Amino acid sequence: MFLLLLSMLGVSSMQSAALQEKMASSLSFRNQSFQIAEAVLRAGESAILTANLAPCTYCLPPPEATKVVASGTYNAGPSSGLPWIASGSGFYLIQNLGETKTPIVLPSVCSAGATVTLYRVTSVSNKGTSRSVLESVYGTC
Repeated sequence: MFLLLLSMLGVSSMQSAALQEKMASSLSFRNQSFQIAEAVLRAGESAILTANLAPCTYCLPPPEATKVVASGTYNAGPSSGLPWIASGSGFYLIQNLGETKTPIVLPSVCSAGATVTLYRVTSVSNKGTSRSVLESVYGTC
């Protein structure tokens, strides 16, 4: 009887250790995915300065962001129709949202009353079982 109790306690401990290992692995993948997506987002923001994009016709956030796995235009379902660009271990997409004279925050390099072009940058990263999608809105004069 005592041996049976010890065996049950051992099996329970092994299951608990395996579950904790899975949770730690998942947390590690999530953190790595987020860090990669943030680095890709910064790369996309830097690319805005050299990009010459026409204002978007589909200005909502890209619906393919939760599915994209390769660079190029996503064609397997709803899509923004814009190309995803590979950067490091992730991808980014830039949308030209148009111009405004009244942004919420005027970029520091702009003079008062300047016209600001707004861009949405979306980044995607996959690591293990985790996917991170980040967006930022960026303004230039």
